[in-house]
Amino acid sequence: MRLPPLLWNEEERLAALAEYDALGPDVDLGLDEITRLASRVFGTASAAVSFVADDRQVFQAAVGTDISTTPREISFCAHALADEAELVVLDASTDARFADNPLVTDTPFIRFYAGAPLRTREGYGIGTLCLIDPRPRSRFTDADRANLSALAAIVMNRLEVRRLEIARTIGQSRFHNIAATTPDAIVVADHHGRISFWNAGAEAMFGFTAEEAEGQDIDIIVPPKARGLHDGGLMRAAHGGTTKLIGRKVELVALHKDGREFPIELSLSMWSEGPHAAFGSIMRDLTERRAAEDRLFHMAHFDPLTELPNRAALLDRTSALVARDEPFALLMLDLDQFKDVNDTLGHSSGDAVLKTIAARLLDCVRPFDTVARLGGDEFAILLPGADPRAHATTIADRLTQAVSAPIALERQDVHVSASVGVTTYPGDGTDAEDLLSAADLAMYQAKSEGRHCQRFYTPALRSAALHRRAFEGELRDALDQGQFRLFYQPQVRLADGALLGAEALLRWQHPERGLLTPDAFLPALESGRLAHDVGHWVLETACRQAARWHAGAPGFVLGINLFSAQFRDGTLAERVRAELDRHGLPPSALELEVTENIILREDETMLAPLRVLRDQGVGVALDDFGTGYASLSVLKHYPISRIKIDRSFVRDLVDDKADAAVVTALAFLGSMLGIEVIAEGVETEAQRDLLAQCGCTVAQGYLYGRPMPVEAFDALLPSPTRAA
Repeated sequence: MRLPPLLWNEEERLAALAEYDALGPDVDLGLDEITRLASRVFGTASAAVSFVADDRQVFQAAVGTDISTTPREISFCAHALADEAELVVLDASTDARFADNPLVTDTPFIRFYAGAPLRTREGYGIGTLCLIDPRPRSRFTDADRANLSALAAIVMNRLEVRRLEIARTIGQSRFHNIAATTPDAIVVADHHGRISFWNAGAEAMFGFTAEEAEGQDIDIIVPPKARGLHDGGLMRAAHGGTTKLIGRKVELVALHKDGREFPIELSLSMWSEGPHAAFGSIMRDLTERRAAEDRLFHMAHFDPLTELPNRAALLDRTSALVARDEPFALLMLDLDQFKDVNDTLGHSSGDAVLKTIAARLLDCVRPFDTVARLGGDEFAILLPGADPRAHATTIADRLTQAVSAPIALERQDVHVSASVGVTTYPGDGTDAEDLLSAADLAMYQAKSEGRHCQRFYTPALRSAALHRRAFEGELRDALDQGQFRLFYQPQVRLADGALLGAEALLRWQHPERGLLTPDAFLPALESGRLAHDVGHWVLETACRQAARWHAGAPGFVLGINLFSAQFRDGTLAERVRAELDRHGLPPSALELEVTENIILREDETMLAPLRVLRDQGVGVALDDFGTGYASLSVLKHYPISRIKIDRSFVRDLVDDKADAAVVTALAFLGSMLGIEVIAEGVETEAQRDLLAQCGCTVAQGYLYGRPMPVEAFDALLPSPTRAA
């Protein structure tokens, strides 16, 4: 761990810090709303105003953490003071300065840190506005740095007011010295409200010189509509009464010499000068701060692309309706086919589509409804009012129709559709997050039932989701604990029954339910997050076994099934090549089986690795051919070396002339294109004989063997090829 540097001006820095009296345990700096805003804008678990003393760091106005102090030697903020710019640590566990810091190693407190120094007018660093999160980040942009710095400037502005108030209590001489150098307006008035002191900051803020202002009534900087109230309060205080202005920071509207009004923050104090009262005020122009706060508020509550409210704003408005017990409908809308727009036309076109969709959604609802963008191509619509279910049905129909209309871009018309999920209050939940989750579940139900439609939430959807989540946990355990198995089904030459190869098929040896076939778990596996990892386990395991068999049977070919998830990171070709090299297996001994949903995407992330592998000699088989939407042109344009005729054509082959005609046509077409044809699901000798007559050359099915574990498959091979 690298200790923070001791600053060259440490003595002066500590003296400057002392002027703010900010280290006490009961100090209230009035900065809680800024730390809450910072945490929300940047999405961090914690945010704090931190001061660095001689031996410790003190967190004040902190949100998301109970830690109030730490030793200076482990303080991240102490490092931040040594830099002019913001200190950003994306992952403390990989940063040599902090990797062994106890705040990183002993607790999950800090992995990501960003701190903007708090510097006095003289340049002394007294602390930071810092962001802290237990999760690392991949980036913190220049715009993020600028926004964090803007928030730090707001903090420093408020601290300066505190410093001036403290200085005045120390002594009038000290007060006048500071007042001469501070950019804030310092104005003193007598018991009649006449100005007796007017500093340079007041000259810059209000436009009056000291000669013009001193001796004038304080009303010269008070807008006409507020003068009666202002005078009344001061006079009451001057004659022993009370006013809510004394001893508090308040925000008011002030008047400039040129007649314009602008917002200020006022801190007013009163003391006695002989028999009469005197008033001192510290005033700060809030124009820039208000603009910065408005900008940050907008960032925290609105989507920058569409200018629609974001998720946080939607949840706030939903929670408000729940608190008032007002009925409403909440719709979740997701665009169908939007990924194709980004992939084919680029992200700038995708952004244009999103802005067009946002405008259309707004046209479909009432002025008091809320249309929000949650991220990506997901939108939500909040519809307050009676009979929410009926109203939601009408609006959902209107939304899906509006979205599906063509969108004209420069090069072509773009077509997308929408799937809509609907939930209502009361009835479906009593919490904004739960209701949004319910609408999300309904939306995914709409997607699974064909898209371009609407579905209402039902409790059964949440039960199914909980079941899927639990099942995903079991699948993770299956991979971690080695419960997956590969079974192998023979593939033979029809002419003489010779064993040519096998297909590797996934099984799950469940600890409670026994051996499970793919029908029991494959849909959940393919739609979850584990398909990528399980697919590569299958690849490695199958290649290792194929190498053993291939050593004694050089023509042996092993087929494995690929998941679409294995294509996503763009490394499939490299992974396959690495496994072949690791196990000394020639490319011709491996065949990758893909389904139509992979081939038909016509996506380079899918097709490019298949072309590379096919060029290297790896076989590519199109599985279950003839049952989906693949056209015959697939056989001509894609890197396919074999097609597998689906078992549905083989089952009734003997009795159905149409099936026989399809098989004959495919066998002939394959022969003409140089693509081998294998029939799946062969169970009888009659099917075998007729397949041979149709021109099919290779078969797979129960007639030759059911899927079996490696030990059973070994018995089908000559002894030198068996597993060790």
